Amino acid sequence: MNLEVLLVGGILAAAVVLFVTEKVRVDLVALMVMLGLVVAGILDGEEAIMGFANEAVITIASVLVLSGALARTGVARFIGQRVLAASGSGVGRLTAVMMATVGLLSGIMNDIGITALMLPVVLDMARRIGTPPSKLLMPLAFGSLLGGMTTLIGTAPNILVNGALRDAGLEPFGMFSFTPVGLTALAAGIVYMTFLGRRLFPNRDPKKESAPADLGGLYGLGGLVGMLKAPRHSTLAGKTLQQSRLGQALGLNVVAVQRSGQMILAPGPDFVLSGGDEMVVEGTLERFEGLRAWKHLEIESRDRALERITDASVEVAELELAEGSPLIGQTVRKANLRQTRGLHVLAILRGNRVHRTGLRLMTLAAGDRLVVAMKSGRLAALEGDKTFGAIHSVSARELISHYQMERRIQSVRISEESLLAGQLLAETRLADAFGLTVVGILRADEELLMPDPDTILEGGDVLLLRGRIEDLRILRALQDLTVGDNRPLDVSRLESDTVGLAEASLSPRTTFAGRTIEELNFRENYGVSILAIWRNGEIYRSGLRQMKLLPGDAFLLYGDRNKLARLVDNPDFLVMTEEAAEVVRSRKAPVSALIMAGVLTSVVSGLLPIYVAAPIGAVLMVLTGCLNMEEAYRCIELKAVVLIAGMLSLGLAMQESGTAALVAETVLGSIADFGPLAVVAGLFLITALSAQVMPTAAVAVLMSPIALSTAASEGFSPQALMMTVAIASSCAFMSPVGHPVNLLVMGFGGYRFVDFIKAGFPLFLLVFAVVLTVLPLVWPLVPGG
Repeated sequence: MNLEVLLVGGILAAAVVLFVTEKVRVDLVALMVMLGLVVAGILDGEEAIMGFANEAVITIASVLVLSGALARTGVARFIGQRVLAASGSGVGRLTAVMMATVGLLSGIMNDIGITALMLPVVLDMARRIGTPPSKLLMPLAFGSLLGGMTTLIGTAPNILVNGALRDAGLEPFGMFSFTPVGLTALAAGIVYMTFLGRRLFPNRDPKKESAPADLGGLYGLGGLVGMLKAPRHSTLAGKTLQQSRLGQALGLNVVAVQRSGQMILAPGPDFVLSGGDEMVVEGTLERFEGLRAWKHLEIESRDRALERITDASVEVAELELAEGSPLIGQTVRKANLRQTRGLHVLAILRGNRVHRTGLRLMTLAAGDRLVVAMKSGRLAALEGDKTFGAIHSVSARELISHYQMERRIQSVRISEESLLAGQLLAETRLADAFGLTVVGILRADEELLMPDPDTILEGGDVLLLRGRIEDLRILRALQDLTVGDNRPLDVSRLESDTVGLAEASLSPRTTFAGRTIEELNFRENYGVSILAIWRNGEIYRSGLRQMKLLPGDAFLLYGDRNKLARLVDNPDFLVMTEEAAEVVRSRKAPVSALIMAGVLTSVVSGLLPIYVAAPIGAVLMVLTGCLNMEEAYRCIELKAVVLIAGMLSLGLAMQESGTAALVAETVLGSIADFGPLAVVAGLFLITALSAQVMPTAAVAVLMSPIALSTAASEGFSPQALMMTVAIASSCAFMSPVGHPVNLLVMGFGGYRFVDFIKAGFPLFLLVFAVVLTVLPLVWPLVPGG
């Protein structure tokens, strides 16, 4: 075993670990692999970047555009709606018809695209016939995966193994070379799902839920709607909903305001409150009750408050963020400087402007200057820290003259009977809820400056707060609210011709995964509210602002119907309610269908190779107006393109270094004595099991050189082994993370991880059996055999 094999093996192992753990984005992993091969001297720079010009990458990108055009012109939705509408109300029949329709469409369209397109149609059908979505959505996902096995352009692994055959100088597959095996697998999957598989899915008891057509009831909204009333002379009068901090401080969504007998639905963040308003809120009132139990904080004189936090035990400094600082791009809250470095941010200078409020949600940028307070002695430790550039001390006089901080330090006293006494400082949420940072605590016998978050508060403490007096007044105004009639509200009263509910999820291309609703400023940026999140079979209705959005989440949106409809065009979301469906160019449907037919005909007839026909078709889709260029670019999953291009360099390195031959000889060669069928079985199992936890395209790229090496060394048919790799790569049935289509249906179906194992494992075995029985009949395992 030479050094090159060891290096390639190490890079391969590292890539697999990163793919499985998901600690790093998959496209970034692919780029790291590509660059690592160059640095290690395995490939030169030109060889490493060849993947970006590979015919398979060009074909995949073009097929995504073709698929997007069929969706945009309404061809696929029209077929799906008409066929499903004619399938009747029986769940078994609907399952069979749906899987057949989706499977056939998936043969010529991107499987993620067709699943996303059919989701609202299937959800609507489920509600109409009174069937839980969980009975239909997993068959929808599995139907698209099985359908991708039926044609050359059905899925990325098919295109990739075909490209590997062509690169090796071997006869490539034709458009319908996959059809005998793939269509048999699809048919077997339909029979299994129709008669057995659908019985393995979770079944929510309709008696414990509202009518299936009632979105609010489905998410349990009615039981969590209450009423808060503002006094006639409330300090909140004249404040907008955003300024009232009802969401930030109390975790409540104001879904309506009742004023003078009139119900105002879905008020926006700029809605101005009046005295006497009754606010219909969604969420739990635990934080509100806790806030009232604090009793009123007594505002003290501000005299000498600023001097107290700049005495000898405290240092104040201005820290400039250096280029390349790890803090750049993070919010102040996420950077958590108070706990990680003991730094209390008092102000931020950006350009010539001093920011003194809303600091926790500010995203830090290079060149920002942070005015921070810290315990004496910590400033010296910051010298040489590459996180910061220029550092200089700030005096009390500068805080007043340059940063105007004299009005930003407030003094409040905790009353003896307040329930704040005995709480940890971190538990008060003063910073998160009201933007008030405790920079000091004065007690009868001591002064605690820059207190730690685990400091226990006592009755009689005087808190030195960085914040505005207005923030304190809002805190007191919230305490003055009274709880109204909290009987379950008829959710239908919250909807009208202009205001409504919609279901949505994150799209596979989203940039929002891992970010909280608060970080996204969701209501302010999109004008609608997230009222509930469905994750892993559980519904979350409170504490949503701090929840990170994850792939597979389904969430309930509420707001103006026009704003809900606009989310359809946002590439970060998939809106699942039929009324908010994307506007299609139906008059272009015949054109897009004709172009797609032309692409298929030119490839089947041998007139053009797929890597030429598909780009021509994509260009024609744009030239004829089926798509514009912006839409075409949005159809291309750049993340997938980078992943494939980067991993192709590893496939090349495995071949040239001999790693693929070594793995083939060690793993598959050991079972070759049992015959070619045993090799097919071993290759299928290794590939398919890898596809449960790794991107299917990456699995196909990595297994292709191993299959080719095995075919060459053992004298087996390369086409038979490569088709095994392609089919097995698409068998991501047992894990929601195995393929994006599984994540798409997970939230809406209320599925858990174990549901995919229960229903997916028998299907996995079924496709395995099809490969072992049908594939050798179509593609003899030994040439001439």
